[in-house]
Amino acid sequence: MDKEIIVLIGGPSSGKTTLINALTNKGYICYPEVSREIIQKAQNDGIEQLFLEQPLLFSELLLEGRINQYKQAKKESSEIVFIDRGLPDVIAYMDFVGNSYPEAFHKACLENKYSRVFVLPPWEEIYVSDKERYESYEEAVLIHKHLEKTYNEYGYQLIEVPKDSIENRVTFLMNEITK
Repeated sequence: MDKEIIVLIGGPSSGKTTLINALTNKGYICYPEVSREIIQKAQNDGIEQLFLEQPLLFSELLLEGRINQYKQAKKESSEIVFIDRGLPDVIAYMDFVGNSYPEAFHKACLENKYSRVFVLPPWEEIYVSDKERYESYEEAVLIHKHLEKTYNEYGYQLIEVPKDSIENRVTFLMNEITK
């Protein structure tokens, strides 16, 4: 079996982090979402929402972090690595806010391809906002649409993870991977 670098995508508060945590608890190699780290550092530096105040800078930092995650995932001894959000997410979010970005963003998405992409759909019943997640549920739905569009444009076939218990979501993933 070739190494599988699998990315989980979806709008804010669709259950990605909970799913990553469950996979980690089962012993899988998982990489967390890097944006929270960037957001928290900016907040510590006095910038409440770096993405809203300096979207290009935020996106450049995010792209760099996700490229580093991808490269590290390639070096893992495990045959399967899960990543919470991927490189095309950066472009989807920039498109969502209507900002332009350098060609290097597109190039990075083409050079660092994931094995599979699982998408977690918007789920209003579990939606929660917090200090790092400023989007409303309605905005989360729009972001989700941008994510699907962007990943489709890069040629990915998205596999939708059903809204279900975390155990059933993990089982669904593993069944899809072993098909």
